[in-house]
Amino acid sequence: MPEALRLALSQQFQNRFSCGDSTRLQHGRDESVHDPMLPWGVVFAESTEEIASTVALCAEYGVPIIPYGVGSSVEGHVLAPRGGISLDLSGMNRIIAIHHEDGDATVQAGVTRKQLNDALKGSGLFFPIDPGADATLGGMAATRASGTNAVRYGTMRDNVLATTTVLADGRIMKTGGRARKSSAGYDLTRLLVGSEGTLGIMAELTVKLYPIPEAISAAVCTFPDVDAAVQTVIQTIQLGVPVARIELLDTLSLSAINKFSKTTLAEAPTLFFEFHGSPASVKEQAETVQAIAGDLGGANFEWAIRPEDRTRLWQARHDAYFACLQLKPGCRCFPTDVCVPISRLAECIAATNEDIAQVNIPIALFGHVGDGNFHLVVLVDPANEQDMQEAAWISSRVVERAIAMEGTCTGEHGIGLGKRKYLPLEHGEVAVDVMRAIKLALDPQQLLNPGKILPPAGEKN
Repeated sequence: MPEALRLALSQQFQNRFSCGDSTRLQHGRDESVHDPMLPWGVVFAESTEEIASTVALCAEYGVPIIPYGVGSSVEGHVLAPRGGISLDLSGMNRIIAIHHEDGDATVQAGVTRKQLNDALKGSGLFFPIDPGADATLGGMAATRASGTNAVRYGTMRDNVLATTTVLADGRIMKTGGRARKSSAGYDLTRLLVGSEGTLGIMAELTVKLYPIPEAISAAVCTFPDVDAAVQTVIQTIQLGVPVARIELLDTLSLSAINKFSKTTLAEAPTLFFEFHGSPASVKEQAETVQAIAGDLGGANFEWAIRPEDRTRLWQARHDAYFACLQLKPGCRCFPTDVCVPISRLAECIAATNEDIAQVNIPIALFGHVGDGNFHLVVLVDPANEQDMQEAAWISSRVVERAIAMEGTCTGEHGIGLGKRKYLPLEHGEVAVDVMRAIKLALDPQQLLNPGKILPPAGEKN
């Protein structure tokens, strides 16, 4: 790190700037399989202006800057392949305004989804995007996160109305607004959502809120095989049943959850459902889905009406990732999350299970199948060459299959470091060239989260 930059940051931030090894290690790794890549130092910012001054200093000295929320990404988004400064936004956790009548809230980027929903208690409103981890809203917007509720409420792409963003030279830009629609100019908000910190650093966001449904019920149903469960999902969506959540877990996932969460769920291919609406509509939705499932061999419907039972059920689902890690102690997860059109979901999962049968490493399958998105939790020992080869093979197989089915290489995790090579396959070289042009226009020095989404200038995938 240039000594002048170190002195300037030390003077400005004092004890909120650290070059300590433990702090750098914490900010140089995430939940991904990638080896740690440590920044040179960490700044703990507490305002938009502090982000802007830090970015301006880094631009002056040509030093990379990597935004950091809580480090829950699984594609290497927070790693520092070129060193630089990690900009920790977790201290930017103020809820600036809640507009109950309009159904929106403006928050700093370090506010987490649970923190926002806690602040909304008693208001009759909630923020529905739920990726499982208690991620920051800034990180969720940067990776275009979604989660279990996306089938009804959409993803972060659909729920961010406006941002305050710091550009690569330290200028502060406002994008979007609180109006629910606009035809004014380029949609810069949508450009930033999903840009993974490579085009700007979001300091504040305005997000949509939704009324808490009058009635909510959840159910669990087991199936004789994964295909029957997936066919139930497809028929449910094609019939237009407005379910809020449909989650698939395979037998291995359920076994891991039972051991980890001390639950007693049946260890068979299982769908978790949740229904939102009026009492009458929830009853109608549930009866329709139960009939569909029954025709396809679904059995053992278990209902969760009480809030505490629903919470326990969905906590078990959210525990699935960490539960699966315990299947191979000391392992790392080589994750993949593809998304395909719902009509191709059964075919894609069936072919993927045939591939899984050809490898020796443990692989669990679960996902937000209501919108065609599923995950593989591929458990590897990074020091074991065969593990890594098998994981790379299974990942490439499922990604290339999904793209061939007019799907995507990532439904919600993002590109990060791990999936850059699939962008030309999915979007074509012309689209990738346009992405590069946008990156160069907004970040000519290539300092904002370098190496993510697109490789640094002059580097080939």
